[in-house]
Amino acid sequence: MERCGWAGVDETYRKYHDQEWGVPEYDSRALWEKLILDGFQAGLSWITILKKRDAFREAFANFSPEVIATWGPLEVNVLLQNSGIIRHSGKIEATIGNAKAYLRLSEEIPFSDRMWAYVGGTPLVGGYESLGQVPTQSPLSLQISIDLKKAGFKFCGPTIVYAWMEACGLLNNHTLGCYRHHEVYSMAR
Repeated sequence: MERCGWAGVDETYRKYHDQEWGVPEYDSRALWEKLILDGFQAGLSWITILKKRDAFREAFANFSPEVIATWGPLEVNVLLQNSGIIRHSGKIEATIGNAKAYLRLSEEIPFSDRMWAYVGGTPLVGGYESLGQVPTQSPLSLQISIDLKKAGFKFCGPTIVYAWMEACGLLNNHTLGCYRHHEVYSMAR
C-alpha cells in the first residue's frame, strides 16, 4: 500500500496520514483549531504537535474560540507553565488574538463557508507524483494569509496556510500513487 512520502514509518504519522490528513473539514471550529496548531508548528516538526495535540486541546479549552477570546495575561502565564504544550508566549498570545479575529469574521459568514469559498467549495487537486514536486506555498495560500492577517490573525503565513489547506482537505495533495488520493477526493461535498 503506497502512501505519501512524508508518512514514513512512524506510526503516529501513518495514522494521521491514513485517517485525517487531507480529509475535507467543514466544521468551522475544527478548521480554526487546525490553523492554530499549524501556527504552533512553525519552526518545529509536525510530529511534535501531533504528540502534544491532546495536551493542547486540554490547555486551550478544546479550542473553543468563545472561551479563548476572553483570556488575558493570567491565562497566558498559566499556559507558559504547561510542559504539555509548546510554551511560546507569542504563539499563545496570537491564539487569543486569533480567537477574537475568528469570532469577528464568523459574525458575517461562518468561518468554514469563508475558507471553502476560496476553492469554490470543492477541494483543489495538486496532482503531484512525488513529495519532491509538492510546493510549500501557492498564490492562493498567500492570498488567504493576507486576508487572515487583515482580519487580525497572526502566525498564518502562506506556508502555514498551505499546510493547513492540505491538512483540512481544501487542497488534496496526496500524491497520485498514494492509496488515499482518490479516497480523500471522494469525501468532498
